[in-house]
Amino acid sequence: MAEFIAPPCDGVIDILYQDEHLLLINKPSGLLSLSGKNPLNKDAVHYRLVQDFPTATLLHRLDFGTSGIMLVALNKQVNGLLTQQFQQRTIGKTYTAVLYGDLPNEQGEIDLPIAKDVEHFPLMKICHDTGKPAKSHYQVIGRHPQGLSTRVRFTPISGRTHQLRIHSQQIGHPILGCDLYHNQQSQQMAPRLLLHATSLSFIHPITLEKMNCICSSPF
Repeated sequence: MAEFIAPPCDGVIDILYQDEHLLLINKPSGLLSLSGKNPLNKDAVHYRLVQDFPTATLLHRLDFGTSGIMLVALNKQVNGLLTQQFQQRTIGKTYTAVLYGDLPNEQGEIDLPIAKDVEHFPLMKICHDTGKPAKSHYQVIGRHPQGLSTRVRFTPISGRTHQLRIHSQQIGHPILGCDLYHNQQSQQMAPRLLLHATSLSFIHPITLEKMNCICSSPF
């Protein structure tokens, strides 16, 4: 596969919440989370943030095409405390996605282990031998009147690379606009990946306040 060069991203990073310890931001679709090795892929969330917040560190990533909430630490202590919350899976996340076709059920759980597809980088694959456990819960929140697509709220129980994208494809309903995991129609049905990190909940590591951040879907 040819090396990926990200096209210029005109989208801006919106700061949803800011204090001296952390940021909650809304990442635009079409922006890398971290700069790539290739100098042409320098523009990224982290690269932009450190211009104004030199100590900023990303606690997690969103895929290039995914938009929505990201949590950013502004010092090492907060980074360490929030990393523990991610590792203990006490951070709650939901995503909004539009899937191809008409899902038969109103809700369900996809439980399929995910592994790197070494021969087809950067793809991931479902592998029951070497894959790491991965679960995604979905709830239907809207349907296209002609059955062309279904809007769902995803709650990933684990946080594997490309998890929601490959899980959707595996149940026969890929996310619209996805360039890696698609069928003959789904990639062309949207101008971008229709996946958005909608909510994030966690305990503020310094104030111990319960934080619930919501960022509504742009599509």
